[in-house]
Amino acid sequence: MNNRVYKGCDRIFKAKQFENLKEMIENTKSKFGTNIAFKFKNVDMMKTMTYDEYIDEIQALGTALISIGLKDTRIGVISENRYEWEEAYLGIVCGTGIAVPLDKALPENEIFNLIERSDMEAIFYSSKYDEVMKKAIEKGIGKVKFFISMDNETKDGNIYSQKELVKLGKDLLKNGATSFINAKIDNEAMAVMLFTSGTTSTSKAVMLSHKNICTNIYDIASIFDVSKEDTMLSFLPLHHVFECTVGFLYPVSVGATIAFCSGIRHIAENLKDYKVSVMISVPVLFENMYKKVMKSIEDKGKLGTVKFGIKLSKVTNIFGIDIRRKLFKEIHESLGGKLRLFVAGAAAFDPEIEKGFNDLGIDTYQGYGLTETAPVVAAEHKTCRKQGSIGKANPSLEVKILEPNEQGIGELAVKGASVMLGYYNHIEKGVTEDGWFATGDLAYIDKDGYIFITGRKKSVIVLKNGKNVYPEEAESLINKIPGVKESFVFGKPEKEDKNDLKLCAKIVYDKEIVKEKYNVQEVEDIKKKIWEKIKEINRKMPTYKYIKEIIITEEELIKTTTLKVKRFEEIKKVL
Repeated sequence: MNNRVYKGCDRIFKAKQFENLKEMIENTKSKFGTNIAFKFKNVDMMKTMTYDEYIDEIQALGTALISIGLKDTRIGVISENRYEWEEAYLGIVCGTGIAVPLDKALPENEIFNLIERSDMEAIFYSSKYDEVMKKAIEKGIGKVKFFISMDNETKDGNIYSQKELVKLGKDLLKNGATSFINAKIDNEAMAVMLFTSGTTSTSKAVMLSHKNICTNIYDIASIFDVSKEDTMLSFLPLHHVFECTVGFLYPVSVGATIAFCSGIRHIAENLKDYKVSVMISVPVLFENMYKKVMKSIEDKGKLGTVKFGIKLSKVTNIFGIDIRRKLFKEIHESLGGKLRLFVAGAAAFDPEIEKGFNDLGIDTYQGYGLTETAPVVAAEHKTCRKQGSIGKANPSLEVKILEPNEQGIGELAVKGASVMLGYYNHIEKGVTEDGWFATGDLAYIDKDGYIFITGRKKSVIVLKNGKNVYPEEAESLINKIPGVKESFVFGKPEKEDKNDLKLCAKIVYDKEIVKEKYNVQEVEDIKKKIWEKIKEINRKMPTYKYIKEIIITEEELIKTTTLKVKRFEEIKKVL
């Protein structure tokens, strides 16, 4: 079968390439020092910080960390999204040691486990973790000697204050300390240790270098046009490499402003208050935003007007005239008035929602990546878009399909400078000797190099007749049913033959929308209405893909912090 290697896409924007993150922040300070680095709310007050202030604090913090004995050590960071997290991260990797970001949603026992597994010697944390860290101190968890609070004003017993360390570093710098400023960076050594999602027993520690991360930043900057004029909303958890690279390090590299989201309920308010122009997130967030926008249009009786406007804008676009923002000014104002770019990642994006936002004048693309690839492997952009695909591979990468079947579907493999060094202390290195990394995702690549993800290798349902069913395909159709929030398709053993599976779906519905759309509110009546819609979907599918049973619920599916469904936990729950 075809085992062709596909090169990455062309660069369409001029971008600066950095050898390491230290060089990156030095460039940002010299070029964008007076630009606003952060916007955040303190009670009801809007506060800002410039890049000069931010990078001065990074250099001070790094200097202080070295002065207390943390040179060449591993240092953890755990908190909600805030500038202290971003200050700590760069204060570690730009001359001190190795950063170990931890998932802010982990339970106490898993935090302890990862502290031990990573061999960290210090950890930065917010007040939310005060009790957890007190227990870690009492129990003597791992090798941690320095517990550093992001919120304490001064040192409290053996708990250090990040603010006080910054002050100490500033004094040391005034007195001529150069240990951090002049630190030499090994661009190809581990700079960041990241744990993949999953329980601590199954999660792997991914080793990323400055070269991995800076290559990815260069690729992103070559295909997306974000500048010092933009404000990006930080929403996804910073420990996740998608947010860390694309939502934090990339905007820092181009002098853009980062605004911290106050929470999912405050997104609309934050878009307006911070004048957000760019947002990266998971598809489910954009899908919910789009549904709200369209419902508001429908409620106002303006759906026909908007549809006509979309047709009109397509005609003017032929002549190079883009009138979308003027035509849909009211919609743009409801989203803060400045939004121009959405990038979705970490899960499959409904092509209709993507098209819907594009029609309304917000350039919307989807990307694909993994922790092991620092993270972006492929993304759509202005000159690279094909419906249903994730675009082409990044400029620095090569991709191929391993063991493709008769449809050309097989496991996607990636090679290039942003592919990880390997897994830390793990039998499986993760990268072949000639540099290929197998992603665990099933895909096919068309003749033009566009990549189409069909599902996760581990989640494929193999039927007794040998047919493969990709649950994501059915879920995308079910999720389009009005009133359905989300769904999860799984295989359930048949009563007559335990070796045979029937396809079932667990469906989360929105009670209010279901009542409005179908005029029903009793659970059995709701199930009947949704089942009717499922039968319509079945009629369009081959018989082996028929959904034969459904469970309906108002309870959300179990998810990771980046809103991916935890399939194996859901299977355990339903079976």
